Amino acid sequence: MNVIGKFAQTGAALWILNVWFHRFDKDTGYRGGDATNMKEEFAEYGLSENTMYAVGAAKVGLAGLLLAGHAVPRVVRPASIGLAAFMLGAIGMHIKVGDPIKRYLPALSVFSLSTISAILNGNKRAAS
Repeated sequence: MNVIGKFAQTGAALWILNVWFHRFDKDTGYRGGDATNMKEEFAEYGLSENTMYAVGAAKVGLAGLLLAGHAVPRVVRPASIGLAAFMLGAIGMHIKVGDPIKRYLPALSVFSLSTISAILNGNKRAAS
C-alpha cells in the first residue's frame, strides 16, 4: 500500500465532501468572481443551477468512490482521473472570470491530490 497515494486519495475525497456539504452556502474567499456561495459561483461562470447540482452530484459520487476505493482498489484510478478532470474545469472557470490564482488554489490542490492518487494507486486489483 502506497501511503502517499492513499493520503492523496482520502484528502481529495474529504476536501470535495467538505466543499459540497459544509461550505456550500458559505463565503470562503475562494469563490469565483464576486460570488459568496456555490449558487452565485456557478452563476458567475455562466452555468445554470441544474448544472451546479449535476456537477456537485458527480463530484460527490467520485469522492465517495475514492473513499470506497480503500476497500475496492480498482475504482480509485478512474475516480481520481474523473475528479482531476472536474478540477481542471474548475480551474478553467476561475481563469475565465479573471480570478487571481489565490481563488483557484483549492481547485489546483484537489487536482494535484487526484492526480497523485491516480498515479500512485494505479490499477491495483483487490487482494484475493
